[in-house]
Amino acid sequence: MGIGIRGAGRRPARFPMDDAAIHTPVMLERTLELLAPALGRDGAIAVDATLGMGGHAEALLTAFPGLRLIGIDRDADAIAIATRRLAFAGDRLTIVHAVYDEIARALEAAGVRRADAVLFDLGVSSLQLDRVERGFAYAQDAPLDMRMDRSAGPTAAAIVAEYSEAELRRILQEHGEERLAQRYARRIVRERAVAPIATSAQLVRIITEATPAAARRSGHPAKRVFQALRIEVNRELEVLERAIPAALDALAVGGRIVVLAYQSLEDRIVKRELAARSRSTAPAGLPVELPEHRPELRLLTRGAELADDAQRAENPRSAPVRLRAAERIREAA
Repeated sequence: MGIGIRGAGRRPARFPMDDAAIHTPVMLERTLELLAPALGRDGAIAVDATLGMGGHAEALLTAFPGLRLIGIDRDADAIAIATRRLAFAGDRLTIVHAVYDEIARALEAAGVRRADAVLFDLGVSSLQLDRVERGFAYAQDAPLDMRMDRSAGPTAAAIVAEYSEAELRRILQEHGEERLAQRYARRIVRERAVAPIATSAQLVRIITEATPAAARRSGHPAKRVFQALRIEVNRELEVLERAIPAALDALAVGGRIVVLAYQSLEDRIVKRELAARSRSTAPAGLPVELPEHRPELRLLTRGAELADDAQRAENPRSAPVRLRAAERIREAA
């Protein structure tokens, strides 16, 4: 399972060279292809629910000159970069500092009710991963923060310090699918009784020392632990459980949604919701399917699509991506 890293590759020519960590989004051409049928008219509305540094938004605003785009992000650093990057769009762009389950509020802030397209590019961005002080990366020493919005919520250090052994074991199992969750939780509780665990280097050392030698051969032992903490800090799965239904409810008939997920826990939530809304709800044996039982969505991908070999070679961070897409074909009952 991938750690959930989005974006990487070459820098778009338009963007200033002094903002170093700007990358071409994963599966950009396929995303544009899937959304294009919904965005061809002047005044079409797209929501980039995970604006990040504006890579997808830039491509959408450039490809569709009549498009209005609403960008949502909880990360103030990313919003600052995207604001500069997308200045060319003028009043075609509205940026909302919010979490991506707040799509209804973002639409209201932009003065519209429905969207013709919604895009999610999930996971931690290259900006968050590559800026050492954010504390997302297990390979670099930094304060254990991991908040996507640094103005709100507990840090990873607070969770490591305050959660009980049972709670730590639960999040490592549920959010990291970590087989050694009990062993790691016990060691964290023991170590924090001796000294606070405040930095990524301290946590990596504790996890590494607690890992049997045989298990170290299957990848970095801290990878799943850091993923689990990041998901817990940002409530990513809880937010996504609300965000996908909210996005689908916001779509106009004929509108399309594209979701790029980077780890199986996210993809499972997306797959479940799209599948549920693309099936008939008619009771078995009903001779005629009533309109209110017809599917709300038409799936646009067969299962999840993957990055091709060329993109994986150019950008190894694209390897775990799973893309799913759907079109709204009727209003909800």
